[in-house]
Amino acid sequence: MRKAFWLIIFVAIWLVAAHRQAGPDPVAANAPADGFSGLRAQAALALVLGTGRPHPAGSAENAAVRGRIAARLAAMGVASQSLTRFSCYSRPRWNSIPCGTVTDLAASVLPGDGPAILLMAHLDSVPAGPGAGDDGIGVATLLETIRALKIAPPVSRHPVIALFTDGEELGMLGASAFLHDPAWRKRVGVAINVDARGDAGQGLLFQTSAGDAALIDLYARSAPRPAASSLYAEIYKILPNDTDMTPFLDAGIMGYNFANIGHVAAYHTAIDTLANVDTRTLQSEGDQVLALVRALSATDFAGLKSGNAIYADVLGLWLPRLPMGWALPLALLVLVVLLVAARRRREGCGIGAILMPPALLLGAAAFAWLLQFIAAHIAGEPDPAYAHPWALRLAIIFGVLSVALLAASRSRLSCSWLWFAGLAVATACLLPGASAYFLFPALVAALVLPFAQSRPWLSAIPALAALLLWIPLAVGVETLLGLAQAPILALILAMGLVPLLPSLGRGKMCALVLGVLALIAAIGTGFLPTYDAAHPERLNVVRMEDRGQLSLIVPAPRLPASLRAAAPFSATPQAGIVGGYVAVLGKASSPPFLATATRKDREIALDLDGSGAMAVSVPKEFGLTSVTLKGLTMAAPSGPVMILCATPDCGKARMVLRQEGVAAATLLVMQRQPWQFPARPADSTPSQFGDMQVQVNRLGVPGG
Repeated sequence: MRKAFWLIIFVAIWLVAAHRQAGPDPVAANAPADGFSGLRAQAALALVLGTGRPHPAGSAENAAVRGRIAARLAAMGVASQSLTRFSCYSRPRWNSIPCGTVTDLAASVLPGDGPAILLMAHLDSVPAGPGAGDDGIGVATLLETIRALKIAPPVSRHPVIALFTDGEELGMLGASAFLHDPAWRKRVGVAINVDARGDAGQGLLFQTSAGDAALIDLYARSAPRPAASSLYAEIYKILPNDTDMTPFLDAGIMGYNFANIGHVAAYHTAIDTLANVDTRTLQSEGDQVLALVRALSATDFAGLKSGNAIYADVLGLWLPRLPMGWALPLALLVLVVLLVAARRRREGCGIGAILMPPALLLGAAAFAWLLQFIAAHIAGEPDPAYAHPWALRLAIIFGVLSVALLAASRSRLSCSWLWFAGLAVATACLLPGASAYFLFPALVAALVLPFAQSRPWLSAIPALAALLLWIPLAVGVETLLGLAQAPILALILAMGLVPLLPSLGRGKMCALVLGVLALIAAIGTGFLPTYDAAHPERLNVVRMEDRGQLSLIVPAPRLPASLRAAAPFSATPQAGIVGGYVAVLGKASSPPFLATATRKDREIALDLDGSGAMAVSVPKEFGLTSVTLKGLTMAAPSGPVMILCATPDCGKARMVLRQEGVAAATLLVMQRQPWQFPARPADSTPSQFGDMQVQVNRLGVPGG
């Protein structure tokens, strides 16, 4: 009976979490004008996108999109200003220096004398996709928010500025350019950025500026459906991603960073279209941003400077939070309280009981790896659940539950919660943003378990608290990472089940049945189509001319059979300037572009004579210290460096490279132009920069 009860609770929380993470239903277009309407935002997005073509920085379509945004602002009585600037931006952990000429659109939405609230989204797309989600969702959110603010302006001394940046997809070039304009930069007090990683799912507050306790408190009090966790920021630090908020945080400006992460199959691809944008996402982003702007309008920004916080929302209904400095002392206190409670219960923690929680975690991860391996082996694909995740998701859930039932027979309530409290202490020391997921349930346990001996039903309360945090986290992690990383999802689910183990009782037969069902679901996954029209395979084809030879290159771990028939591709991926499957077609036919190098001591001047975006690959042995391009000088990261001048005006540029010494080297100078592969498989899509034609000029630089 207990097993059935907790199984129902588990499934119910999963379903509610999945429903809540889709976002709220959109408000109708005829709703009160002072509120945010997802359907009004959708109409604004349709007008801005126009033809629905890709609009990367420097393109004619980019200028057209910017013009339509300016026209939309003018119709609302908001004057805008174009800010054109050549910009470069890099970070120490990058191995590249991206540059280009970008044109931002800045607008003063509401007047005021104090530090301004800056609303920000980027107007450019990647070359491969129309950008309806990334970042049309952000642009539409800002436009509808501006409309509502103009209808009912808050009483505030803070002005509101809107910034539609250009060149975000090239490397935050527009945001960097804005910050290099002292007149605009000095006006900004707090920035709110809206970006996207997909075209569905609720808007998540996934990053804030340092010292965020007061910022989070304001957000928690204003957002109608808070969706935030201090763990998101910890995860984001690990991921190789940045947004327009990055330069602002580097500049010491307070800020909030929002994004949705649903239907990532559309992210940076040709299917990132208006038809695929979920209006619930627009409503979710807009509800939070509009409420936050109105709350900030009534706030003294000096009071927003504080320490950090730990926090995690509970199904968007509540955002419990604590100062980060409290995490370790509270975790230690909770550990002591639970140790005392365990002694009073006289519940011995033998070696078997102590080992059950880690056995659950390791067993669940190992079983999930096996299930994913079986599905991938049958499908012949590394991510067999890409288009149809439901079967492998069920397999992982069944697998984790089967391992949990095996571990439950020797578990003890006190041992399970002592593990949780111990992990709260460890994460408070090593990964504070993650400590909320251990500390909050352990706090409930510390308050309840001392009284649970006479009232056993009380032990269900902290177990439920753990499930309410960990199951939604699992749903969100699957959305972010997919099921190719099945052991990670299994670990998260298993962690949420650790406090529940003593309540499950013995169940070897149930464990066997669930394990068999998991294997059946994994096998079934292998027979489902890996890709379809809504979830196509990301596949680019590069047409490269190098050393007088013309080749086609497919930079992918697997070559579709339809492509293998299209050209004489290599049997395995080959290393090279662009690694992948290579088909040599014959002699290069395009006229070569010119590039010359002139040395003066430790400076090498590169004069380029091409017709589009240019890239220069500088090897580590060159010892690059800085590069100057169109009057901008950027320090170079250590190691090999790729200098990307990515807008059309870069073809005739002059670069000045500076060395530590005067070593000789060979530089690879590449001209990149859009191209379209004619034999693309129907269930594939170009992504990011898409298909490209690349011409390579190998330029020898003599030593000094």
